[in-house]
Amino acid sequence: MKIAQGTTLITNGQLIDGTGKAPTPDASLVIRDGRIVYAGPAAGAPALPPDTERIDARGGTILPGLVEAHFHATYFNIAALEDLDIKYPVEYVSLLSSVNTRLALECGYTAARSGGCLFNVDVWLRKAIEEDLIAGPRLATSGREICSAGGLMDWNPEFRKIGMEGLVFIINGVEDARKAVRALVKDGIEWVKTYPTGDAASPDLNDHHTLCMTFEEMNAVVATAHNHKLKVTGHCRATQGIKNALRAGYDTIEHGTFMDDEALDLLLERDVPCIPALYFEKASIERGPEFGLPQQVINGHQETLDGGAESARRILRAGGRLGMGGDYGFGWNPHGDYAKELTFFVKHVGLTPLEVITCATKTGAEIMGRGHEFGTLEPGKLADVLVVDGDVMADIALLEDRKKFIAVMQGGVIKAGQLAKPFPTVVKREK
Repeated sequence: MKIAQGTTLITNGQLIDGTGKAPTPDASLVIRDGRIVYAGPAAGAPALPPDTERIDARGGTILPGLVEAHFHATYFNIAALEDLDIKYPVEYVSLLSSVNTRLALECGYTAARSGGCLFNVDVWLRKAIEEDLIAGPRLATSGREICSAGGLMDWNPEFRKIGMEGLVFIINGVEDARKAVRALVKDGIEWVKTYPTGDAASPDLNDHHTLCMTFEEMNAVVATAHNHKLKVTGHCRATQGIKNALRAGYDTIEHGTFMDDEALDLLLERDVPCIPALYFEKASIERGPEFGLPQQVINGHQETLDGGAESARRILRAGGRLGMGGDYGFGWNPHGDYAKELTFFVKHVGLTPLEVITCATKTGAEIMGRGHEFGTLEPGKLADVLVVDGDVMADIALLEDRKKFIAVMQGGVIKAGQLAKPFPTVVKREK
């Protein structure tokens, strides 16, 4: 991915650097050759060359680009579980995913960690984004997911004589688990996504208190993945599933819905981040009826929303880490609504705007394993920056309105927002 050349000054706004420190009023951010060289009070900014490009924040907010920590690039207006694996061929899924990545960048998300991707499309999305062929967030990939036979993601009945090859590896036992991970190793993914537990979406077979993988299978996934320097995460709602994942050595926990004291101690002991993905539950409750979700499913989502909110509060208050994002791409929770998660955590979970922004920037970059490169506005880091026309500390919901974005920058290059130029359509051919 190209980085900007020359010097850029962003000024006339409050600076939220992403570290958790209080905002700096009347601040300046200085970028040189795509990296931050100064972030602080305008009065302390260094002398700048005469050809410096200047961006006026209009009294608004300068903050790090947001990080979507549970991104499903290939989900597109999913109305039923079956839509995930047999609705479209890989060719069309690839096109849809490129639309989603552009939208995510336009929404201020300069980086994303994949939470599972059909046909391993995210591996190639990452390459296309890094080579500036398409617009999108910096990606950490996960490709096809892993679930035990008969588990949450294995919904095609045997009489159909079709598997789940595009979406997940269906495993039976530890040898299948190792085999699935090794296939992902060969395909170049970074994160192995698994399904240790069920979900409210499947109340009859694999509800949110059901285990969908054995501890032995989970342990085999982790041992094989870590041997190849891959990280492991898992869809964990049931309490025992959370504990199994933490004891097996998972690197993050998705959802962490029903977390008791023992699970919390395990999480904190290893400083494992959790990505609650609560707005999916909220959207399922509020919009589920119009999409025909059964009342039993909606009731289950209410239970997971309440449990997940309580667990998220406990984690953060105990000194743990939360990432923001998750499960966008359903009809009732579409791509583009990412920042509604941030608003929900402030207005309904009880976190402060500063806490939520820290989770959505610094912690998100740490989850990706790239906290040393971006996620905060500190000297030496890549200038992945979001400039908003308005005070997001006073109204976090401003981050839901991309029309308010003055600039969305990656490596100092303005990729979206009011100041962005059209994305180039001519590809420079290699000789």
